[in-house]
Amino acid sequence: MRAAVCREFGKPLVIEDLILGDLSPTDVHVDIAACAICHSDIHFAEGAWGGTLPAVYGHEAAGTVLAVGADVSSVAPGDRVVVTLIRSCGQCDQCLRGNEVFCSAEFATDGASRLADASGTDVLAAMQCGAFAEEALVDHSQVVAIPDDMSWAVASTLACGVITGVGAVTNTSSVDTNSTVVVIGAGGVGLNTVQGAAIAGAKAVVAVDLAQPKLAIARSFGATHVATPDDAAAVLAEATGGTPKASHVFITVGAKPAILAGLELLDIGGELVIVGMPALNNEIEIDPVNIAAYGQRIIGSKMGTAQVQRDIPQLIEWYQQGRLKLDELVSATYELDDINAAIEAVADGSVIRNVIVMDASAAGTQT
Repeated sequence: MRAAVCREFGKPLVIEDLILGDLSPTDVHVDIAACAICHSDIHFAEGAWGGTLPAVYGHEAAGTVLAVGADVSSVAPGDRVVVTLIRSCGQCDQCLRGNEVFCSAEFATDGASRLADASGTDVLAAMQCGAFAEEALVDHSQVVAIPDDMSWAVASTLACGVITGVGAVTNTSSVDTNSTVVVIGAGGVGLNTVQGAAIAGAKAVVAVDLAQPKLAIARSFGATHVATPDDAAAVLAEATGGTPKASHVFITVGAKPAILAGLELLDIGGELVIVGMPALNNEIEIDPVNIAAYGQRIIGSKMGTAQVQRDIPQLIEWYQQGRLKLDELVSATYELDDINAAIEAVADGSVIRNVIVMDASAAGTQT
């Protein structure tokens, strides 16, 4: 099996001889057709959050089920599925509270080798996926069936970027039709947060970014107003009819200045939602008296607080209705051998989402 393996932190190396482990009773064996590149993959591959090497990254995938374990009834061989990193037992305290992204269960395959190279050296399937590869073994809770007519590249975006951005609004936050929303950062997750706010019916959605081209794209994804950080307050006042504050501010870039700027734009009784994952030890200083006196809330949103068996079908329904843009998220597709070029384009911020496709005939720029 071919896969892109990091043997040291840096650029992945595509190798031919990776071997999958045994199929457990709750496993699903997936023939990966496409895997989108997330900034989290890049940060892990660069060693920003540490980790174990050698490793195969990739966690936004779609493909066809090849085989299932003896205890799996949710999907069957031949089914087309999205593959996510969210693994849940459905029975622990967190799952019962609807927090499947924080599932605390131990799984039978924990500690077992899921991948190895030809020499027998264990290779980490990062984030319980390892989907920059032709095949993957994942828990049955990580896969969701998709329609037969859905593009592989488009389907792969549902696995992380879309559920993270849209879910931050529709699941984590309290946005409703009376809300004014600011989204700081108009990258892939930010655009999906804008879409989530539009779907939720927010009366104004202000996208904030340094890059004018991204702001133009944000309008097409549902932003009613756009602004650079310097003119955000003025644009927000225009959007609200005079108040340079928002009921909800979403931070989709993991940067300290963005969080501090968001707090300045937060109204009395407002909600600041941290969506983008900051680097470790990225501390900020705030005066808690203001949070208490103004009745404000600062909350985190991991993976859009998603319940994938519920949320992915809902997202597909919105897509089919024309309410959710997915095709427009895919900037280009690349073959596995060209993964480093695809990663570089994502890292420099020049694209929304690049997708690795395993069928070379399907690679090429999307329109």
